[in-house]
Amino acid sequence: MRNLIWVAFTEPVSPGLVFPRSDWPLHITLLRFDVGTDVSADVADVLANLAEAPVKGALGTRLRVGEEAGFGHMGSIPVSLIEHNPLLQGLHEEIVEAANTVGGRIATPNYVLERYRPHISHHDGKRPKPGDVVVLDQVALVDMAPEGDHTIRRILRLWTQDAQSH
Repeated sequence: MRNLIWVAFTEPVSPGLVFPRSDWPLHITLLRFDVGTDVSADVADVLANLAEAPVKGALGTRLRVGEEAGFGHMGSIPVSLIEHNPLLQGLHEEIVEAANTVGGRIATPNYVLERYRPHISHHDGKRPKPGDVVVLDQVALVDMAPEGDHTIRRILRLWTQDAQSH
């Protein structure tokens, strides 16, 4: 299995960036999923092609940070919710469809489509404040275990508002 995740980074990142699993830049998760190793040699290319139009269509969208909440076991993970935005919701749905097209297994099936709750997890004292506006200007496909190494993450594809696609 290959573990992949689509995210919208709210902190600056660069194409190909590798970072420790414990030190993610702030981001909004769009979809986490797994694909079998039997899927084409570079499933990232297939996924990038499937998602390119919806990603480009969503770049530049302004999102408003809402209230704080606790996710995970007993609400132990502090997050800032993102207020509903039809473009963000549409992007999420298109990415779910792309993952399904390649036979992806969605990691959190109870939290997708109409039950999707976009949020930014707080990290190392970094967090947005309610009412802040974040711009959807960096969307990425990230490998959660490049070459089988679960201690790091690698950006496989990155679309930015400036350059559109890397």
